[in-house]
Amino acid sequence: MNSQLSALKVLVADDNVHLRAIVVSILGGIGISKIEECADGGKAFACIRDWPPDIAIVDFRMEPVDGVEFTHLVRSSPESPNSELPIIMLTGYADKTRVFEARDAGVTEFIVKPVTAQAVFDRINSVIYRPRPFVRSDSYFGPCRRRRQDPNFRGPYLRSTDRELKGRKSYSLGDA
Repeated sequence: MNSQLSALKVLVADDNVHLRAIVVSILGGIGISKIEECADGGKAFACIRDWPPDIAIVDFRMEPVDGVEFTHLVRSSPESPNSELPIIMLTGYADKTRVFEARDAGVTEFIVKPVTAQAVFDRINSVIYRPRPFVRSDSYFGPCRRRRQDPNFRGPYLRSTDRELKGRKSYSLGDA
């Protein structure tokens, strides 16, 4: 059991009770015991206000509030207690459009079903030990969507069309 992982609080949101049980079992197997379960994104969002997790693992498709909507709420709602909460999207849909939809909503990591213990462990390690910086633009707030370090990155605003950059030739983190 990894003592660092045992301190984590993980929220699991999936409308499929059997898949939730599998994910909870995997989390228990890697040493995580502080786990809260929810059947949809709306209940998960309510849960994070009362029980703030360190990581959320959410299904892509749930009713009435799916994982993408949950991610939007976490990232942009004024009621969100932690807009930088690491969110791992769990889904059976691996086509490019769905991956991009989740990424553009602000998902931190992605796991394609069937879920494996190794995939869960790898994604949790990734969000803990290799966190990506958060960026803000007029249309996006979330983890940097680039997987590599850019030595020319000079701040949280990435596009020349972003409101904060209009009329400015350069900027730095101190400007934001």
